[in-house]
Amino acid sequence: MGTATVLVADDDHGIRTVLTQALGRAGYDVRTTGNAATLWRWVSDGDGDLVITDVIMPDENGLDLIPRIKKLRPELRVIVMSAQNTLLTAIKAAERGAFEYLPKPFDLGELVAVVNRALAMQPSAQAPANDIATERLPIVGRSPAMQDIYRAVARLMNTDLTVMITGESGTGKELVARALHDFGRRRGGPFVAVNMAAIPRELIESELFGHEKGSFTGAMSRASGRFEQAEGGTLFLDEIGDMPPEAQTRLLRVLQDGKYTSVGGRTPIKSNVRIVAATHRDLTQLIKLGMFREDLYYRLNVVPIRIPPLRQRLEDIPELISHFLTQGIGEGLPSKALEPAAIERLKNHRWPGNVRELENMMKRMVALYNEPVIGVDVVEMELAGANAAQITDDAEPATLSGTIERHLRDYFDGHNGALPPRGLYDRVLRELERPLITLTLVATRGNQVKAAEVLGLNRNTLRKKIRELDIGVMRGPK
Repeated sequence: MGTATVLVADDDHGIRTVLTQALGRAGYDVRTTGNAATLWRWVSDGDGDLVITDVIMPDENGLDLIPRIKKLRPELRVIVMSAQNTLLTAIKAAERGAFEYLPKPFDLGELVAVVNRALAMQPSAQAPANDIATERLPIVGRSPAMQDIYRAVARLMNTDLTVMITGESGTGKELVARALHDFGRRRGGPFVAVNMAAIPRELIESELFGHEKGSFTGAMSRASGRFEQAEGGTLFLDEIGDMPPEAQTRLLRVLQDGKYTSVGGRTPIKSNVRIVAATHRDLTQLIKLGMFREDLYYRLNVVPIRIPPLRQRLEDIPELISHFLTQGIGEGLPSKALEPAAIERLKNHRWPGNVRELENMMKRMVALYNEPVIGVDVVEMELAGANAAQITDDAEPATLSGTIERHLRDYFDGHNGALPPRGLYDRVLRELERPLITLTLVATRGNQVKAAEVLGLNRNTLRKKIRELDIGVMRGPK
């Protein structure tokens, strides 16, 4: 087999020169053009073994050319490069059959590696998936960190692989989960989200798998669970690290067998649901503490996606501000703008609350201040209040009350002020007791006598609480 020929289409002469040199050094013949018409003529004549095309060209959009190329020569792989570095660009490239999408500016070494991989693979006549309609972007940002997420979404959206999304609170984990669903092949089915931290532990199994009439006190009729409600679609399990052990066991069984039974039921129910999980906690640490099943972790963590905190993508702030201001207009808020100095000031903030904090600040300033253009003085006042609140939080980082207060504040912020389920007082006590007793047992290597002494409890009281909280008694390292 002779030297492979790469066809390059880009209206930027500099890009064409750089690619010719890089691919030439890699041992390929390169033919370049600045328009789509010439590229199409070469493809129609049967020339070339691989295509690299820009999106925006003077005569035609490179994305629109891909379906015609795939129809005429299904085996010819196409690599798309673009300076329009949005989620939609990555998704459209994947939907129309591109082998890979590379946002500009890209690393030449990475491009050559992609070319090597594309030409080394066996020819495939797989047709591209149905095209998607242009929709409002659910995720905003053009930083390199976000480009990695866009490409991951584009690759995973038409699969049923289980995805684990990690990131700090407020980074947008549910938005990524929704993008996987809304742009994927399951978009015609339901998207059902459930927050493990917002459900009383004793009700989680019923919430997920449903229950039969009379299966427990208060079960007056049959109730469907979230698995049943998500049938044919996507089930998003948020804060999976807060799932109790008994529910972890049942979820593992579903992932292994594809079947589940409702609480009180006997007949297995086949599940056709794509699972996407998320957490802001370190599950590997929970595994070491015996609070999360290791086998479940590997079942859920088939494909990990990490969402970066806002402080690691500050270059996205101007675009996020524009997005939230436009979004506010749709919600009935007046049209406003920020002066450049105000935007620069926001780029220097720590953003402990991440994108959610920025969104709330934008909408608050638009609603409370009359100026059509919000200046740096207003931003300074808002940030002073945010910093004062953060100082209060940071002043007592080791206090239990401060930790509980921050947890509850995160809950209310994340649920737009909605009230939690009844029994909050007992639930907080149970959430406190469980890790306290579990970690004490780990520290005493499972010795309940010593653990009772450390906790200041009667041994019988400790045994009772172990049973009530369903704590697995395990031994630490010797």
